[in-house]
Amino acid sequence: MSAGQMHPDMHPVDDDLVRRLIAGQFPQWAGLAVERLPSGGTVNAMYRLGDDMVVRLPLVKGGADDVSRECTWLPRLAPRLPTSVPEVLGVGWAAEGYPWPWSVYRWLAGEHPEAGALSAPALLAEDLAAFVAAMRSVTLPGAPQAHRGGPIALLDEETRSAIEALRGVPQEGVDCDAATAMWEDALRAPDWDGPPVWLHADLMPGNVLVDGGRLTSVIDFGCLGVGDPACDLFPAWNLLPAGAREVFRAALGVDDATWIRGRGRALSQALIALPYYRRTNPVMAHNARYVIRTVLDEG
Repeated sequence: MSAGQMHPDMHPVDDDLVRRLIAGQFPQWAGLAVERLPSGGTVNAMYRLGDDMVVRLPLVKGGADDVSRECTWLPRLAPRLPTSVPEVLGVGWAAEGYPWPWSVYRWLAGEHPEAGALSAPALLAEDLAAFVAAMRSVTLPGAPQAHRGGPIALLDEETRSAIEALRGVPQEGVDCDAATAMWEDALRAPDWDGPPVWLHADLMPGNVLVDGGRLTSVIDFGCLGVGDPACDLFPAWNLLPAGAREVFRAALGVDDATWIRGRGRALSQALIALPYYRRTNPVMAHNARYVIRTVLDEG
Protein backbone atom coordinates (compact mmCIF):
# COMPACT_ATOMS: atom_id res chain seq x y z
CA MET A 1 0.00 0.00 0.00
CA SER A 2 1.52 3.34 -0.99
CA ALA A 3 1.73 6.20 1.48
CA GLY A 4 -1.57 8.00 1.79
CA GLN A 5 -3.59 5.20 0.14
CA MET A 6 -6.41 3.86 2.31
CA HIS A 7 -6.66 0.39 0.78
CA PRO A 8 -4.17 -1.77 -1.14
CA ASP A 9 -6.69 -2.52 -3.92
CA MET A 10 -8.11 0.95 -4.59
CA HIS A 11 -8.94 1.80 -8.19
CA PRO A 12 -7.78 5.27 -9.27
CA VAL A 13 -10.52 7.75 -10.17
CA ASP A 14 -10.30 11.36 -11.28
CA ASP A 15 -12.37 14.16 -12.79
CA ASP A 16 -11.57 13.12 -16.34
CA LEU A 17 -12.75 9.54 -15.77
CA VAL A 18 -16.05 10.82 -14.38
CA ARG A 19 -16.54 13.12 -17.37
CA ARG A 20 -15.89 10.23 -19.78
CA LEU A 21 -18.26 7.90 -17.95
CA ILE A 22 -21.02 10.52 -17.90
CA ALA A 23 -20.54 11.43 -21.57
CA GLY A 24 -20.62 7.80 -22.65
CA GLN A 25 -23.55 6.61 -20.55
CA PHE A 26 -25.60 9.69 -19.64
CA PRO A 27 -25.07 12.09 -22.57
CA GLN A 28 -27.91 14.29 -21.33
CA TRP A 29 -25.59 15.33 -18.49
CA ALA A 30 -22.40 15.64 -20.52
CA GLY A 31 -20.84 19.06 -20.16
CA LEU A 32 -22.04 19.64 -16.61
CA ALA A 33 -19.38 20.72 -14.15
CA VAL A 34 -17.61 17.87 -12.34
CA GLU A 35 -15.95 18.53 -8.97
CA ARG A 36 -14.39 16.06 -6.52
CA LEU A 37 -15.97 16.39 -3.09
CA PRO A 38 -13.77 16.17 -0.01
CA SER A 39 -14.91 13.18 2.00
CA GLY A 40 -13.86 11.07 4.93
CA GLY A 41 -15.57 8.09 3.31
CA THR A 42 -13.58 4.91 2.86
CA VAL A 43 -15.44 3.01 0.14
CA ASN A 44 -16.57 5.57 -2.46
CA ALA A 45 -15.35 8.67 -4.26
CA MET A 46 -17.93 11.44 -4.59
CA TYR A 47 -18.16 14.00 -7.39
CA ARG A 48 -20.58 16.90 -7.63
CA LEU A 49 -22.26 16.86 -11.04
CA GLY A 50 -23.75 20.21 -11.98
CA ASP A 51 -25.83 21.82 -9.24
CA ASP A 52 -28.28 19.03 -8.50
CA MET A 53 -26.50 15.69 -8.68
CA VAL A 54 -23.65 13.67 -7.22
CA VAL A 55 -21.72 10.78 -8.78
CA ARG A 56 -20.62 7.96 -6.49
CA LEU A 57 -17.91 5.56 -7.61
CA PRO A 58 -16.72 2.59 -5.55
CA LEU A 59 -13.00 2.74 -4.83
CA VAL A 60 -12.73 -0.99 -4.04
CA LYS A 61 -14.44 -4.10 -5.35
CA GLY A 62 -16.36 -4.60 -2.10
CA GLY A 63 -18.18 -1.31 -2.66
CA ALA A 64 -19.59 -2.45 -5.98
CA ASP A 65 -22.25 -4.60 -4.31
CA ASP A 66 -23.50 -1.51 -2.46
CA VAL A 67 -24.68 0.01 -5.76
CA SER A 68 -27.26 -2.70 -6.42
CA ARG A 69 -28.23 -2.86 -2.74
CA GLU A 70 -29.05 0.85 -2.64
CA CYS A 71 -30.81 0.81 -6.00
CA THR A 72 -32.98 -2.08 -4.86
CA TRP A 73 -33.92 -0.85 -1.40
CA LEU A 74 -33.71 2.93 -1.22
CA PRO A 75 -36.82 3.56 -3.34
CA ARG A 76 -38.76 1.21 -1.05
CA LEU A 77 -37.39 2.65 2.18
CA ALA A 78 -37.66 6.35 1.27
CA PRO A 79 -41.45 6.74 1.80
CA ARG A 80 -41.20 4.97 5.16
CA LEU A 81 -38.54 7.24 6.68
CA PRO A 82 -38.84 10.66 8.35
CA THR A 83 -35.71 12.11 6.71
CA SER A 84 -34.51 12.41 3.15
CA VAL A 85 -32.38 9.59 1.75
CA PRO A 86 -30.44 9.37 -1.53
CA GLU A 87 -32.53 9.20 -4.69
CA VAL A 88 -30.96 7.11 -7.44
CA LEU A 89 -31.10 8.92 -10.79
CA GLY A 90 -28.95 6.56 -12.81
CA VAL A 91 -26.78 3.47 -12.59
CA GLY A 92 -23.67 3.22 -14.74
CA TRP A 93 -21.67 0.20 -15.80
CA ALA A 94 -18.00 -0.68 -16.11
CA ALA A 95 -16.34 1.30 -18.90
CA GLU A 96 -13.36 3.53 -19.70
CA GLY A 97 -11.09 1.25 -17.71
CA TYR A 98 -13.27 1.58 -14.61
CA PRO A 99 -14.25 -1.96 -13.52
CA TRP A 100 -17.46 -1.68 -11.46
CA PRO A 101 -21.02 -0.32 -11.49
CA TRP A 102 -21.43 3.24 -10.24
CA SER A 103 -24.35 5.56 -9.60
CA VAL A 104 -25.75 9.07 -9.86
CA TYR A 105 -27.92 10.52 -7.09
CA ARG A 106 -29.87 13.68 -6.53
CA TRP A 107 -27.84 16.19 -4.50
CA LEU A 108 -28.82 16.49 -0.84
CA ALA A 109 -27.93 19.75 0.85
CA GLY A 110 -26.62 19.99 4.40
CA GLU A 111 -23.44 19.57 6.37
CA HIS A 112 -21.97 16.75 8.38
CA PRO A 113 -22.30 17.23 12.16
CA GLU A 114 -19.11 17.35 14.20
CA ALA A 115 -18.85 15.64 17.57
CA GLY A 116 -18.21 18.25 20.23
CA ALA A 117 -19.61 21.08 18.11
CA LEU A 118 -23.35 20.36 17.89
CA SER A 119 -25.64 23.38 18.09
CA ALA A 120 -28.71 21.43 19.30
CA PRO A 121 -27.51 18.03 20.55
CA ALA A 122 -30.71 17.00 22.35
CA LEU A 123 -32.86 17.82 19.32
CA LEU A 124 -30.46 16.01 17.02
CA ALA A 125 -30.63 13.02 19.36
CA GLU A 126 -34.41 13.00 19.03
CA ASP A 127 -34.16 13.25 15.24
CA LEU A 128 -31.69 10.37 15.07
CA ALA A 129 -33.86 8.25 17.35
CA ALA A 130 -36.87 8.92 15.12
CA PHE A 131 -34.89 7.75 12.09
CA VAL A 132 -33.67 4.59 13.85
CA ALA A 133 -37.17 3.83 15.13
CA ALA A 134 -38.60 4.25 11.64
CA MET A 135 -35.98 1.87 10.21
CA ARG A 136 -36.84 -0.69 12.89
CA SER A 137 -40.53 -0.45 12.04
CA VAL A 138 -39.99 -1.35 8.36
CA THR A 139 -41.52 -4.70 7.43
CA LEU A 140 -40.36 -5.11 3.84
CA PRO A 141 -39.76 -8.80 3.04
CA GLY A 142 -36.64 -10.27 1.52
CA ALA A 143 -34.21 -8.07 3.42
CA PRO A 144 -30.49 -8.81 3.21
CA GLN A 145 -28.40 -9.40 6.31
CA ALA A 146 -26.97 -6.09 7.48
CA HIS A 147 -23.23 -5.61 7.44
CA ARG A 148 -22.14 -6.13 11.07
CA GLY A 149 -25.71 -7.21 11.89
CA GLY A 150 -24.92 -10.63 13.30
CA PRO A 151 -23.89 -11.67 16.83
CA ILE A 152 -21.30 -9.40 18.39
CA ALA A 153 -19.00 -12.37 18.98
CA LEU A 154 -18.30 -12.40 15.23
CA LEU A 155 -16.26 -9.23 15.78
CA ASP A 156 -14.11 -10.68 18.55
CA GLU A 157 -11.04 -11.80 16.63
CA GLU A 158 -10.70 -8.61 14.59
CA THR A 159 -11.32 -6.42 17.65
CA ARG A 160 -8.67 -8.16 19.74
CA SER A 161 -6.21 -7.97 16.86
CA ALA A 162 -6.83 -4.23 16.62
CA ILE A 163 -6.23 -3.79 20.35
CA GLU A 164 -2.90 -5.59 20.01
CA ALA A 165 -2.02 -3.40 17.03
CA LEU A 166 -2.72 -0.31 19.14
CA ARG A 167 -0.43 -1.60 21.88
CA GLY A 168 2.31 -1.13 19.32
CA VAL A 169 1.33 2.51 18.75
CA PRO A 170 1.80 4.03 22.23
CA GLN A 171 1.66 7.56 20.83
CA GLU A 172 -2.08 7.07 20.30
CA GLY A 173 -2.48 6.81 24.08
CA VAL A 174 -5.18 4.13 24.00
CA ASP A 175 -5.65 2.32 27.31
CA CYS A 176 -5.65 -1.13 25.73
CA ASP A 177 -6.36 -2.94 29.00
CA ALA A 178 -9.43 -0.79 29.61
CA ALA A 179 -10.53 -1.30 26.00
CA THR A 180 -10.18 -5.06 26.38
CA ALA A 181 -12.22 -5.01 29.59
CA MET A 182 -14.97 -2.94 27.95
CA TRP A 183 -15.01 -5.23 24.94
CA GLU A 184 -15.29 -8.34 27.12
CA ASP A 185 -18.16 -6.69 28.98
CA ALA A 186 -19.97 -6.35 25.65
CA LEU A 187 -19.31 -9.99 24.80
CA ARG A 188 -20.94 -11.06 28.08
CA ALA A 189 -24.15 -9.18 27.28
CA PRO A 190 -27.02 -11.41 26.13
CA ASP A 191 -27.44 -11.63 22.37
CA TRP A 192 -30.53 -10.15 20.72
CA ASP A 193 -33.24 -12.80 20.90
CA GLY A 194 -35.99 -10.95 19.05
CA PRO A 195 -36.66 -10.86 15.32
CA PRO A 196 -34.00 -9.05 13.25
CA VAL A 197 -34.85 -5.41 12.57
CA TRP A 198 -34.10 -3.14 9.64
CA LEU A 199 -30.85 -1.20 10.09
CA HIS A 200 -28.84 1.48 8.36
CA ALA A 201 -25.85 -0.17 10.08
CA ASP A 202 -23.33 2.63 9.47
CA LEU A 203 -24.59 5.72 11.27
CA MET A 204 -21.31 7.62 11.29
CA PRO A 205 -21.23 11.44 11.37
CA GLY A 206 -20.16 11.38 7.72
CA ASN A 207 -23.36 9.56 6.79
CA VAL A 208 -25.79 12.11 8.22
CA LEU A 209 -26.56 15.65 7.12
CA VAL A 210 -27.86 18.46 9.29
CA ASP A 211 -29.15 21.98 8.79
CA GLY A 212 -29.41 24.33 11.73
CA GLY A 213 -28.37 21.47 13.96
CA ARG A 214 -31.34 19.28 12.97
CA LEU A 215 -31.17 16.05 10.99
CA THR A 216 -32.22 16.51 7.36
CA SER A 217 -30.83 13.46 5.54
CA VAL A 218 -29.19 10.10 6.08
CA ILE A 219 -26.91 8.87 3.30
CA ASP A 220 -24.78 5.85 2.34
CA PHE A 221 -27.01 2.83 2.86
CA GLY A 222 -24.44 0.35 1.59
CA CYS A 223 -24.51 -1.60 4.87
CA LEU A 224 -28.30 -1.75 5.18
CA GLY A 225 -30.21 -4.87 6.04
CA VAL A 226 -31.64 -6.61 9.07
CA GLY A 227 -29.97 -7.68 12.30
CA ASP A 228 -29.30 -6.75 15.91
CA PRO A 229 -30.88 -3.36 16.79
CA ALA A 230 -27.70 -2.50 18.72
CA CYS A 231 -26.03 -1.84 15.35
CA ASP A 232 -27.87 1.48 14.92
CA LEU A 233 -26.86 2.89 18.31
CA PHE A 234 -23.52 4.17 16.97
CA PRO A 235 -24.45 7.90 17.19
CA ALA A 236 -24.66 7.61 20.98
CA TRP A 237 -20.87 7.37 21.10
CA ASN A 238 -19.58 8.69 17.79
CA LEU A 239 -21.50 11.95 17.84
CA LEU A 240 -23.71 12.78 20.84
CA PRO A 241 -22.52 14.24 24.17
CA ALA A 242 -23.54 12.53 27.42
CA GLY A 243 -26.83 14.36 27.99
CA ALA A 244 -28.02 13.91 24.42
CA ARG A 245 -26.88 10.29 24.55
CA GLU A 246 -29.44 9.69 27.28
CA VAL A 247 -32.12 11.48 25.23
CA PHE A 248 -31.33 9.16 22.31
CA ARG A 249 -31.50 6.07 24.52
CA ALA A 250 -34.74 7.11 26.21
CA ALA A 251 -36.43 7.94 22.91
CA LEU A 252 -35.65 4.44 21.63
CA GLY A 253 -36.34 2.65 24.92
CA VAL A 254 -33.07 0.71 24.75
CA ASP A 255 -32.67 -2.09 27.29
CA ASP A 256 -29.40 -2.61 29.17
CA ALA A 257 -28.16 -5.58 27.14
CA THR A 258 -28.76 -3.84 23.81
CA TRP A 259 -27.08 -0.68 25.09
CA ILE A 260 -24.00 -2.62 26.20
CA ARG A 261 -23.81 -4.42 22.84
CA GLY A 262 -24.23 -1.12 21.02
CA ARG A 263 -21.42 0.45 23.03
CA GLY A 264 -19.24 -2.58 22.34
CA ARG A 265 -19.98 -2.43 18.63
CA ALA A 266 -19.10 1.27 18.51
CA LEU A 267 -15.87 0.58 20.39
CA SER A 268 -15.00 -2.34 18.12
CA GLN A 269 -15.51 -0.26 14.98
CA ALA A 270 -13.31 2.51 16.37
CA LEU A 271 -10.56 0.18 17.57
CA ILE A 272 -10.39 -1.48 14.15
CA ALA A 273 -10.49 1.83 12.27
CA LEU A 274 -7.78 3.66 14.20
CA PRO A 275 -4.70 1.56 13.36
CA TYR A 276 -5.93 1.06 9.79
CA TYR A 277 -6.72 4.70 8.96
CA ARG A 278 -4.45 6.67 11.30
CA ARG A 279 -2.07 7.64 8.48
CA THR A 280 -4.47 7.65 5.51
CA ASN A 281 -7.84 9.07 6.58
CA PRO A 282 -7.68 11.85 9.18
CA VAL A 283 -11.48 12.10 9.47
CA MET A 284 -11.95 8.41 10.27
CA ALA A 285 -8.97 8.37 12.63
CA HIS A 286 -10.19 11.47 14.48
CA ASN A 287 -13.66 10.00 14.98
CA ALA A 288 -12.19 6.68 16.08
CA ARG A 289 -10.16 8.45 18.77
CA TYR A 290 -13.30 10.31 19.89
CA VAL A 291 -15.32 7.09 20.15
CA ILE A 292 -12.62 5.26 22.10
CA ARG A 293 -12.35 8.13 24.60
CA THR A 294 -16.12 8.42 24.90
CA VAL A 295 -16.72 4.72 25.47
CA LEU A 296 -13.89 4.29 27.96
CA ASP A 297 -14.97 7.41 29.86
CA GLU A 298 -18.51 6.03 30.08
CA GLY A 299 -17.19 2.74 31.45
